[in-house]
Amino acid sequence: MALPTERLKTLIEAALFVAGRPLNISELKNSVLADYPVTTRYVQLLLAELKQDYSERGVELKEVASGWRFQARQDYAEELSRLWSERAPRYSRAVMETLTLIAYRQPITRAEIEAIRGVAVSSQIVNTLKDRGWVRSIGHKEVVGRPELLATTRAFLDYFNLQSLEQLPELDPELQPSLATMVDEGSEPDVGDKNADRVS
Repeated sequence: MALPTERLKTLIEAALFVAGRPLNISELKNSVLADYPVTTRYVQLLLAELKQDYSERGVELKEVASGWRFQARQDYAEELSRLWSERAPRYSRAVMETLTLIAYRQPITRAEIEAIRGVAVSSQIVNTLKDRGWVRSIGHKEVVGRPELLATTRAFLDYFNLQSLEQLPELDPELQPSLATMVDEGSEPDVGDKNADRVS
C-alpha cells in the first residue's frame, strides 16, 4: 500500500513523538512503515525534510547514536528546567573526569584511570556511571588480576547528543600527554563480543 509523501512524513513524525526513545530507520521500517514499500534512502530523505521543517521551532529533530528523536533546543534548557522541581543530579569532578577518561581511552581499567588521574577511583564512582547507564563492563584485561575493562554505551552517546565517539570534543590539553604516553601491557583483552554494546 502506498501513501502520499506528506502522510508518510507525518506518520514518522508521530512515531518519533510517541516512542519516548530514539528510533532508527530500521525500527521505523519494521514498525509504523511496515505496510509501505519504502527504502532506507527514502526514509532518510523524509527525516531530512522533517529536520528542516523543525529548523526554526522550539523542538528539533536530532540524530543520536540510537536513532532519531525530537528534543527541545539547547537554547531553552535553562528556562525549561523550571518545569521540574527536582534538579538534575550534579556529578562530582571525580565522576566526570573518570567518565571522560573512559570515553576517550576505552576500553580502560580502573588502574589505568588511576594512573592517569593520580588518585584512587572508588567503586562508587564507577557504579554511579554504570547506574546512569553511561558505562558498562565489556570484559577483563588479560593481566594479573584480570581487571574489568570499562567502555561507554549508546545511552552515553544519546545523552550527550552524539552519534559516535568521533564527535567527542577535543580533549583537554592537560590530559592529552597522559593518554598519549600510556601503553597497554599484556595480551589482548578477553572481552567476548566486545562490540555488542560498546560504541565507536
